[in-house]
Amino acid sequence: MIEAISAFLSYSFLRNALIVGILVSLCCALLGVSLVLKRYSMIGDGLSHVGFGAMAVALAFNFSPLYIALPVVIIAAFLLLSVSVKSKIGGDSAIALISTSSVAIGVMIVSMTQGMTTDISSYMFGSILVMTSSDVILSIISTLMVLILYLLFYNRIFAITFDEPFAKATGTNTTLFNSLIAVLTAVTIVVGMRMMGAMLISSLIIFPALSALRICKSFGSVVLVSAIVSVIAFIIGIFTSFMIDSPAGATVVISNLVVFILFNIYGKIFRKN
Repeated sequence: MIEAISAFLSYSFLRNALIVGILVSLCCALLGVSLVLKRYSMIGDGLSHVGFGAMAVALAFNFSPLYIALPVVIIAAFLLLSVSVKSKIGGDSAIALISTSSVAIGVMIVSMTQGMTTDISSYMFGSILVMTSSDVILSIISTLMVLILYLLFYNRIFAITFDEPFAKATGTNTTLFNSLIAVLTAVTIVVGMRMMGAMLISSLIIFPALSALRICKSFGSVVLVSAIVSVIAFIIGIFTSFMIDSPAGATVVISNLVVFILFNIYGKIFRKN
């Protein structure tokens, strides 16, 4: 086991992937609790699809995919909130509308551009080979931003998660804090989808929160357990991927799925007793 860990850490791209993955998993877990409880968990899936479309356009015009996708996904996050709140379209319908349109644009761009199939495939399904030192720096910055803002406004986030009308009645600017959660989610999605892929990144938002909800009762305990589960499941997943030579993103998702099943079984036994 020690030799396997040493071999794993001997590769720089795996070290980068491990650092980025742990930080992104932590951010996804924290934000995922509020998104899941507000029944808005699929926003991660929608924003990752928007990111895929933006990256496809960026690659087609030889721009930096990361720096094009980031502002586009943030704008999409605001647009999703605006459409779901101010129009007759529901939140889930708004996500489906924007995400499918973005994927369609991305696919059209890929079909009309020669020589970018491999590059765009890594963004669609994820690839640890694309992890660079700049990704590590960006992930550290984004994680610090998420942690600081989350801890600073923890009480407000708690309030809008469980009773948004009451929070608004007591003077909380619910629009501002919903926008804050959406922007932080957008940044986390863009950083994480390079490794997990647009198709799988939303799993890091959904699975840890659902697993924690199986055994925890208070908001604080759900947040803490979700963060721990997310990080541990990622480490197990990426190490297993290295050992059996399987796709990293898919292996991490399966690791989270196994944890969810175990927590679900334990939760049912605990409730019976």
